[in-house]
Amino acid sequence: MYVMKSVILFLAFVAAIACCKAQKFKPALNLVKDNIYYLSANSNSTITQTISGQQNKINITLNWKMSFKVTVVADSLYSLDASYQSLSVKIEQAAGLVDFDSKRNDPQDKPSMVFAAIINKPLKVEVTKSGKVKSVSDAGKLIRDAIASVPQLDTTQQAQVKALLTQYFEPETLTGYIETGVSIFPAAPVAKDDKWIIDIKRGTPAKMTFNINYQLTDIVKDLYLVHGEGKLSTDKNASPVQINGMPVKYNLNGSLISDIRLDKTTGWASSIRTTQLMVGDMQIQDNTQLPGGMSIPVSFNTDVTILGN
Repeated sequence: MYVMKSVILFLAFVAAIACCKAQKFKPALNLVKDNIYYLSANSNSTITQTISGQQNKINITLNWKMSFKVTVVADSLYSLDASYQSLSVKIEQAAGLVDFDSKRNDPQDKPSMVFAAIINKPLKVEVTKSGKVKSVSDAGKLIRDAIASVPQLDTTQQAQVKALLTQYFEPETLTGYIETGVSIFPAAPVAKDDKWIIDIKRGTPAKMTFNINYQLTDIVKDLYLVHGEGKLSTDKNASPVQINGMPVKYNLNGSLISDIRLDKTTGWASSIRTTQLMVGDMQIQDNTQLPGGMSIPVSFNTDVTILGN
């Protein structure tokens, strides 16, 4: 009788373990109307270019914080008012330093005054419960109004600030930034150690596709722990981008590794830490400034930390 009872208890224990292992979870966005959610990011990139056998390094530091107020909840779609709470960019290169910061209260720093003018100006965003951004309103008017609010800018400063703000407010770029924080979720319920694939499109420094394999590595208290490894490549059919008035096409491939913590209740990112490497070349096409063009080997090393509320 004792042996039989022991066997039954053992089988029950094994069954309980099997049940726990098979438990499925469905991470997704579960946002509440009128609530405000935040993402803040710190990105550090080192760009290495080889020109005529000499290496040229550019260090770019980008910091931003965005708020997302839920205005409409309709079935599986959220409407959000998204706005920058702060934005700064620092570019260190041989040609000089570019350093703009929306928090800098200095009337002499006119470009930073333009950055300040876009703070708390909402853009309309629609995102699904699965984290896909369906639409981002065009920020062209916001950028024009911000530049017009600082009439002291000279022509060169206007062009420089407009190029930077367009880069960070262009709908495809904003979609990429937002999806980095929310486009993580599996299409179907997953158990611990299950994997799934997410594709994300980004617009900076060029149009590219990220193919990321995510894995639910653990469930700890109120968090899902997710690990991601992926590959990325630029769109060979993309139109050239303008850099210093010259048409440039990027030919880049690379990889990334991410470690993500998601709030189990809301699905909102608690933290995302990503390391990314891209290598290839930038092809300056034939133009009046550089007849015949030029191909420049280039690499991008980027570390990004995103924190949520």
